[in-house]
Amino acid sequence: MQFLSDNAASVHPKLWEAMRSADGPQPPYDGDALSQALDEAFSALFERPCTALWVASGTAANCLALAAMVPPHGGVLCHREAHIETDECGAPGFYTHGAKLILIDGEGAKLEPEAIDAAIGAIRQDIHQVQPQALSITQASEYGRAYRPDEVAAISHCAARHGLALHVDGARFANAVAFLGCSPWEACQGAAALSFGCIKNGGLSAEAIVLFDQQLAETVCLRRKRAGHLQSKGRFMAAQILAMLEGDLWLSNARAANAAAAELAGAAGNRLLHPVEANEVFLRLSAAEREALRSAGFSFYDWGPDCARLIAAWNTNPDHVAALAKAISAL
Repeated sequence: MQFLSDNAASVHPKLWEAMRSADGPQPPYDGDALSQALDEAFSALFERPCTALWVASGTAANCLALAAMVPPHGGVLCHREAHIETDECGAPGFYTHGAKLILIDGEGAKLEPEAIDAAIGAIRQDIHQVQPQALSITQASEYGRAYRPDEVAAISHCAARHGLALHVDGARFANAVAFLGCSPWEACQGAAALSFGCIKNGGLSAEAIVLFDQQLAETVCLRRKRAGHLQSKGRFMAAQILAMLEGDLWLSNARAANAAAAELAGAAGNRLLHPVEANEVFLRLSAAEREALRSAGFSFYDWGPDCARLIAAWNTNPDHVAALAKAISAL
């Protein structure tokens, strides 16, 4: 009974079908009809012109976008526990050729304008210190917390006031939008670039870089090739992404995962470390309690000495969720 990660979930059958349908002669790289359809599909989704490119991982999506936004001598403001800081093995510095991540604290791994202002205010505007060029937020955050539309708007205005480009890491963007019940644009408004997650939401090997600042597109295209992410049979990646968008499959998958996490949260009581707003659940559990759950057949990750992280996926078995909720209640 697996609650390790939504990365470990099965690929949705509709995506397999889409990839099989794409298995025919087509122009290589991104010259195929499916890749060419991404711009229109995402422009319709976000109700504004945008350019969309596929890549093979969320790390590549984040870092290729940031590399087009920030020069090697610049900085990216982000939360201290942002994925680009804690889980990408220095990839942002690698792709940007040295740009610095400037770390900010915030409850629930979320940023607030006041903290952004304070961090920028502490940087001398002279040649000896790294000057921020971009701001990156994670929607939903590393602790499964969703930025409300008014919070995104406030951060967007803050970024614009400081002359910063806004990047949104949307590895679990679908889960955030499903929780918020808002339009996709309201959940990332003001962004120059969004990493639109698919793999955690039932995809196989494709993520989308969505560029609202279309002036970044040529640079990102060139950097994608240079980084080895321009796959020769890109139609299979485009097929996954388009299938995810068709009929709002991306949202229905996220709603299923969110609902499973909410059921676990209902059983957790005062063990919850953070409100459950997406598909991640963080619990206070002793080493003995974690061992008891593992002995009962549940798998999950430890999150520090006295905590655990549980993640539900689009196809998490309802019987497994019910069993885990019962086991948590009985601890």
